[in-house]
Amino acid sequence: MNRTIIGVDGLHRCRWCAAAPEFLPYHDTEWGFPIADDRRLFEKISLEAFQSGLSWRTILAKRDNFRAAFHGFDFERIAQFDESDIERLLQDPGIVRHRGKIEAVINNAQRACDIVESEGSLAAFFWRYEPRTAGPIEPQSASSSAESVALSKELKRRGWKFVGPTTVYAFMQAMGLFNDHATDCAIRVETERARQCFERP
Repeated sequence: MNRTIIGVDGLHRCRWCAAAPEFLPYHDTEWGFPIADDRRLFEKISLEAFQSGLSWRTILAKRDNFRAAFHGFDFERIAQFDESDIERLLQDPGIVRHRGKIEAVINNAQRACDIVESEGSLAAFFWRYEPRTAGPIEPQSASSSAESVALSKELKRRGWKFVGPTTVYAFMQAMGLFNDHATDCAIRVETERARQCFERP
């Protein structure tokens, strides 16, 4: 199966980025590039939870609204949210108004604070689960991995919610814990270079 398309600039890119206009800049500048910033890591795993049962296009289109509603995904601040904040969020038409997912993000923010206290940072914790091999032989040929299953299990043990193996795998793909750009995708070279230069926390 051909996993790439040729863009107007003549470059091969992962086929999925042609599905919506907003996917192209996300694919070229974010997806698969390694991240060590705790807030961005918490944002992505939270947005993956909100995506459950929905399309990534829906979430990406609302991302700025999510950032505003959740104070830039400052998890220390979110950890203090109470019922009035939940009601505020349930009335916000700019985000996905799903009580269970909203409550999960607040819960996960509290658990994120616990991880920072015990492990030093979210980045230090998450990057322990970087695969030691290149991943699947064929990029984008899996929806979970041994590492995503292990990370999901550990997060659940620590009390996190909406962090199943598939959700965690998508998080790991996006945050650059492994390079899942198609083999002949032009951006794969860039993400691989970024991963080689990346200083693991």
